[in-house]
Amino acid sequence: MRTSRPYIVAIGGTTRQGSSTERALRHALASIDADGVLLCGADLDLPLYAPHNPVRTPAVERLLHELRRADGVLIGSPGYHGGMSGVIKNVLDHTEHMRDDDRPYLSGRAVGCIATANGWQAAVMTLSAMRDVVHALRGWPTPLGVCVAGNEPAFALDGRCLLPQVDAQLSTMAHEVVEFAMLQRAEHAEPML
Repeated sequence: MRTSRPYIVAIGGTTRQGSSTERALRHALASIDADGVLLCGADLDLPLYAPHNPVRTPAVERLLHELRRADGVLIGSPGYHGGMSGVIKNVLDHTEHMRDDDRPYLSGRAVGCIATANGWQAAVMTLSAMRDVVHALRGWPTPLGVCVAGNEPAFALDGRCLLPQVDAQLSTMAHEVVEFAMLQRAEHAEPML
């Protein structure tokens, strides 16, 4: 039985706990009235996706379980050499295990994308690459994607957002994910005429 609050899965960062991408995801998730989970750090230490190898580790099974129950998704990646990190691409590649689901891949889910980098070019290219992959996985990228870029830290060690513009953008994007999730629920709850 579903509660009235949507279930949002946030995925990202690096395998290092406390990365700036992880902080951005935590901040976005905390800004919304939703249930959810953050998969980051060691949760992302998955075997490389291999289509010829059907064996799934407990970490892969957990990822797939959380995505299957998700009403919406937040994905964050650091910008590595003009694209998303291999860790995040590998996470997204594992959604291939969901291809035969009733809701294949990220179908029917809004996906908010966050890219972090030292420079704007890397952040913008990473955000664009993430949105392209979300489209390929049948997800609905939110109208607003967020780039957190620059040499100044955007988050304090305690997780507080230090930049009002970043704070507002993360909140807006996360609310777009929730709004879409609630619209999807309402659409599927009403009988078709």
